Amino acid sequence: MIGGRSVFVEPSDAVSARIQSSDRHSSGDLEKSVRTQFSIIVPVLNEAALIRPFLQHLRERAPEAEIIVADGGSSDGTDRLAAGFCDRLVESDRGRGRQMNAGARAARGEVLWFVHVDAKLPFQCLDEIGRIMDDPNVVGGYFRIRLPRGLVYRLTDSFAHYAGILLRIRCGDHGIFCRRTAFLDIGGFSEVPLMEDVEFFRRLHCCGRVQYSEQRIFVSPRRYEALGRTRVTLAYGVIATLYVFGIPLSILARIYKRMCCGASEVIAPDT
Repeated sequence: MIGGRSVFVEPSDAVSARIQSSDRHSSGDLEKSVRTQFSIIVPVLNEAALIRPFLQHLRERAPEAEIIVADGGSSDGTDRLAAGFCDRLVESDRGRGRQMNAGARAARGEVLWFVHVDAKLPFQCLDEIGRIMDDPNVVGGYFRIRLPRGLVYRLTDSFAHYAGILLRIRCGDHGIFCRRTAFLDIGGFSEVPLMEDVEFFRRLHCCGRVQYSEQRIFVSPRRYEALGRTRVTLAYGVIATLYVFGIPLSILARIYKRMCCGASEVIAPDT
């Protein structure tokens, strides 16, 4: 049953957040405290076709978690479709860094998990996160990813995994999670055109140990299939290489726009 609406306005930056709260399970304070130990934040923009099936999938795989949808001003009714299928709906200015920061501010959990709307999560994913976070020296972690069958995809997810360990690079597809205290210590996500998750991941390493799970998140190939597997793989490799060599994000955004986006749109590489 969906409860009443409450409004939360975030005073900083250009973010004006409206939070719609719904009490989906009202069986007592004990259950609520258990459910809010983990908060899952899902940044979305114009995902009307995916939002409800994904939230249903998310509720099945992580029934104890608080689910927060952070909408960046969708024009296709994504926010309306999400209402009632999540615990909180947060609206902010467009930009995944801004959206995830707004979602984190609204979250009640001790562990924050940032997940993409086109992902398929492993079974017992919260148990796996809990196992990793039981180590007090661990401040966060992530999952390995799995793309569909195919040589390019296998090279992509295998090479990206080991190169990412060496270079300390992880994108949002990996389902990055962290302690709330660590999130606050590093100042959340940078509100930049792209690579906000990579920068967040690198700063997270400064707080303590970051551990990965061998369990896999299945990543949608929709970007690869729409633009071409080789083209997107090459673009990701070029962007990551230039980033490591310190090329400014504004330049990387223009390069990525030319390689993988339409004339009027810049989308970060891991969406």
